[in-house]
Amino acid sequence: MNNELKHLAARVARKTVSRRDFLGRAGALGVSAVAANSLLADAVKAAGPNKGGHLVQGMGGGESTNTLDPASTASQVPFGNLRHFGETLVGVSENGELTPRLAENIEASDDAKVWTFKIRKDVEFHNGKTMDANDVMRTMERHSNEESKSGALGIMKGIESMKVDGDNFAITLNSPNADLPYLLADYHLVIQPDGGFENPGNGVGTGPYIVEVDEPGVRHVFKKNPNYWGGDVVNYDSSEILVINDATARTAALQSGQVHLINKVEPKVAKLIDRAPGVSIKNVAGRGHYVFIMHCDTAPFDNNELRMALKYAINREEMVDKILRGYGTIGNDLPINAAYPLFDETIPQRKHNIEKAKEHYAKSGHDGSPIVLRVADGAFPGAVDAGALFQESARAAGIPLEIKREPNDGYWSEVWNKQPFCASYWGGRPVQDQMYSTAYLSTADWNDTRFKNPEFDALLNKAKAELDEGKRKAIYSQMANILRDNGGLICPMFNDFVDAVSDKVAGYVLDPNAELSNGFAPVRTWFA
Repeated sequence: MNNELKHLAARVARKTVSRRDFLGRAGALGVSAVAANSLLADAVKAAGPNKGGHLVQGMGGGESTNTLDPASTASQVPFGNLRHFGETLVGVSENGELTPRLAENIEASDDAKVWTFKIRKDVEFHNGKTMDANDVMRTMERHSNEESKSGALGIMKGIESMKVDGDNFAITLNSPNADLPYLLADYHLVIQPDGGFENPGNGVGTGPYIVEVDEPGVRHVFKKNPNYWGGDVVNYDSSEILVINDATARTAALQSGQVHLINKVEPKVAKLIDRAPGVSIKNVAGRGHYVFIMHCDTAPFDNNELRMALKYAINREEMVDKILRGYGTIGNDLPINAAYPLFDETIPQRKHNIEKAKEHYAKSGHDGSPIVLRVADGAFPGAVDAGALFQESARAAGIPLEIKREPNDGYWSEVWNKQPFCASYWGGRPVQDQMYSTAYLSTADWNDTRFKNPEFDALLNKAKAELDEGKRKAIYSQMANILRDNGGLICPMFNDFVDAVSDKVAGYVLDPNAELSNGFAPVRTWFA
């Protein structure tokens, strides 16, 4: 690589040259943007992290009804809170690899039916209690309880028994599952004192930050945990999340210096933001998807002919082009894409087809009354515009789609998983088993399409027990076709996670698992 660029990159890391000037010079020398940014990232890492300061994230996806209970976490701000104060047994890296967290070692029986997790010693909860294997088991018991309404309930269904043996926590499954550690990386499964039974929303965990201020729908403030088991990994003295649900206000807050990072950047303005001084866009493709969900057990969506009519009526190509603006890819009425290792690329792509939409609508026998689709800006960036596009394409097929705009505050508690047809999003999961178990298993609490198909459930359990990847891929393909042709999911697009970051922040890591570096930006970054 050109020595001049290396020198300039080092100066950018020291903030004596702007990122814009560096990229301009790299372009003049014929160096691609990808190579230039890679060189820049290496220089920033080489410069080393600075300590101190107060990081502020401006985030959409927060409501006045939010709590700190990990079981009920359903949107972006509560997820960001969990990443500050809570930790799971294992994590998933930006490369898709399992990483040890509160479990320092994992062992499995030869048939992958019995899993043993060695729990770290000398880990302290924020209330001073030492964490042990009993806290782990109690946490798993709470999330296995129907009354907890946990978002992880579906993935806990395959557990036959659990026990504690000294520092070890052991799980015996009903059937083998090679992916179990990935399931336990689910962000809901934050380990709490006594499992959180007494006070699940007290915000006490083992994480790198301690909760100081909890004002749902307004702000959340955290201070650095001086007794963190992982050592001095946090570079900031404190971190804050400001709830800013309006996209324009979030962008203004970043550009004015009120916040240092923002999530949910609207694709239609992303390139403009990236050209603004002092900020840059960070986007990464992954498993996240923007969707419209129908309750399969509620009229008129209990009629599969009507569901198919709506699936054929939506114009996916137009939506990806006009809503994502290049920051994503087309969907196929599945929650799974090529980012999953056992994805079946031979499943035919469903295309916009007015004639088929008309045919299925006529077969449905629908009475012609308005079909209400509820949307909000908070559902996903561009959701209101996406609803308008859907309405236009449905009208062309004679389908009376009515768009009802809902307020952002209360959307995740009063609309999603309650109203029979609405806009939503999923961040995706590391493996297909987790995605299907969380949202499409009949008994899952987060089965937000009310899809209940015995054949699908049986195949999911069969896939869990199948250790041969080729055979498991074939089972997943069967499941995908059942869901695509019978489910209540309309998935027009897979989104990039698009964040915007101040140039004052260094060390940002692109992570396809979720936005804002999978929620770990307050841990991974520092002030340049």
